[in-house]
Amino acid sequence: MALILAMLGPVFVSASEIGIGTETKLPIPRYVSLKVDRVNMRAGPSKDHEIKWVYQRAGLPVEVTAEFETWRRIRDSSGVEGWVLANLISSRRTALVTPWLSQGIFPLHVKSDTQSALKAQLSPGVLVNLKKCDGKWCSVTGEGFAGFIQQEHLWGAYPEEKVE
Repeated sequence: MALILAMLGPVFVSASEIGIGTETKLPIPRYVSLKVDRVNMRAGPSKDHEIKWVYQRAGLPVEVTAEFETWRRIRDSSGVEGWVLANLISSRRTALVTPWLSQGIFPLHVKSDTQSALKAQLSPGVLVNLKKCDGKWCSVTGEGFAGFIQQEHLWGAYPEEKVE
C-alpha cells in the first residue's frame, strides 16, 4: 500500500489502484515535475476545455493520475486535479517539503541518519530536487543547499519508494 501525502494529510492508494499508462506504459500514478514556468491546467483533455488553474513555477512536482493521447491528468500537492499537455511535464523528480503543514522546520542532515550533523533547516513548501531515495531518506539539493531529509517529509516521493 502506497501513501500519498496531500495538503489535508495522508491519502492511501492500494496496490490495485496502481496501473500502467495507456500512452506511455509508465506507472500510474507517478510523480513528475512541470517543465516550464507557465502551465495551464484544464478541466478536460483538450484546449477546448476551460483553464482551471495556471501554474507559474517550473520544477513543481505533480502526480500523473491518467493519460489520454497527448494529455496527462495531474494532481498537485493540494489535491487539485486537471489536464495538462504531456510536453509541459518532465520526468525530472522534485519534491515539496511538507506542503500539508503551514509551519515547522525540517532538518537537512549531512548523512541519512538523524544523529548526523545538520546542514540546514527547511520550511514547509521548499522545493527540492530529488537525487536519490532509499525508501526512508532522500538525497536532495536546492538553491544553496544539499543533504539528506527523511522521505516522510516530502511530497513527491512515495513512502518506501526507491528513486535512483
